[in-house]
Amino acid sequence: MPAWRTISLWMDQLDEPLVARPSLEQDLDVDVAIIGAGYTGLWTAYYLKRLAPELNIAIVEAQIAGFGASGRNGGWLMGNLLGEDRLLAGLPAEQRRASFDLLHGIPDEVGIVLEREGIDCDYRKGGVLYCAARYPEQETSLRRYLDKLYSQGLNEADYRWLSPEQLAQQIRIAKPYGGIYAPHCATIQPARLVRGLARTVERMGVKIFENSPVEHWQAGSLRTAKAQVRSHWIVPAVEGYAVTLAPLGRYQMPVQSLLVATEPLSAAIWDEIGLSRGQAFSENSRQVTYGQRSADNRLVFGARGGYQFGGKLRHDFDLTRDEVELRRYLFGELFPQLKNVRITHAWGGNLGMSRRFKPHMLCDRSSGIALSGGYGGEGVGASNLGGRTLANLILERDSELLRQPWVIQQGGLDALRAWEPEPCRWLGYSAIIRSFVHEDRTLANPRTAPWRRKLASRVAGFMESFMQ
Repeated sequence: MPAWRTISLWMDQLDEPLVARPSLEQDLDVDVAIIGAGYTGLWTAYYLKRLAPELNIAIVEAQIAGFGASGRNGGWLMGNLLGEDRLLAGLPAEQRRASFDLLHGIPDEVGIVLEREGIDCDYRKGGVLYCAARYPEQETSLRRYLDKLYSQGLNEADYRWLSPEQLAQQIRIAKPYGGIYAPHCATIQPARLVRGLARTVERMGVKIFENSPVEHWQAGSLRTAKAQVRSHWIVPAVEGYAVTLAPLGRYQMPVQSLLVATEPLSAAIWDEIGLSRGQAFSENSRQVTYGQRSADNRLVFGARGGYQFGGKLRHDFDLTRDEVELRRYLFGELFPQLKNVRITHAWGGNLGMSRRFKPHMLCDRSSGIALSGGYGGEGVGASNLGGRTLANLILERDSELLRQPWVIQQGGLDALRAWEPEPCRWLGYSAIIRSFVHEDRTLANPRTAPWRRKLASRVAGFMESFMQ
């Protein structure tokens, strides 16, 4: 049996036996066939059953529910969508505000479902803190970002600037320059959410088949090693694993994010740090850091990982010493008292990145294919929105969900922008990441000359523009 419990801290914390459901052994005919028992697939099944209980739905999973990003992520349930400011910029003011409200409502919608279905996943809606925490340029870029949000019609109820003194009331970091607080975020225990959702949709009549990798799929059917499923609708809900289902790998690039978790910390240490309400936090750099205080009082902290040539999935997530120590360095800069703390868990996962950082929710009625993806690391909340949207698209229900710039109702897969072929992808990604690392090292050194600081930031910003 695969060592599923070692996938992450979250899977290790489960108090249930990790035994796979039966695999697909016989041919099936269903209304909707979903590939993948992660968040997107399970949310799609859930809302389809809520709207149309008579539907016959089957989910086919290569491993077990929670094996992919749904059991490995950092536990941020965000009321956001990657690149939302760019996606909504061209809308009329009233429509743009309504779209922001739709996104901001994601954590509350999930909270309602958790209460309704009795899913305990340590849900705490404490908001999120974006901190200028290691060098002064972080304050400048955060203030610029806040101004941009305000220019799009948002206000202090959505994003509020915190002075160093105000920031210290929620989180106490070594070198505070200030930060932004947003209430539209919750923290969760990710594995308990995905496992709870799987049990919920089973109670609703959805069939889940595990240990059943899909070997081929097309409009109207999918095939595993032992059986075939014929279906009016096929929903490939694989996100970071799109490379396993051609041609989806052309549109989703798998990248990795890596995390560590400390041993449970004492009440005295947490009194020094804060985060008493379940807030998520990040320090504002292109290293893309993210953290939370877990329900059992660990610091869980992650940062950007990497990309493998050819879009290959990373399967070995036994982190190297350097990978662990980079994350220790980053959280140790924020919390010096934790520089030598014991790290008990280190892991990572594959996530899907679409071209130009553009999420998509797509329905092609001519082929019977519906999919949602390109979350770019923000999929815990975005997958709930994706599941609701796909359910309404499939059932042709009129909804504000469908009148959003990330929803594609014509053109099918051809409407998505493909990534460049190799070696262009690898060379481009490697150059961009190196510019980010160089910028961070340059700015984190207080002795760096001003002209070098400006040059490093300009180069990194220029390189980042190629990904958008």
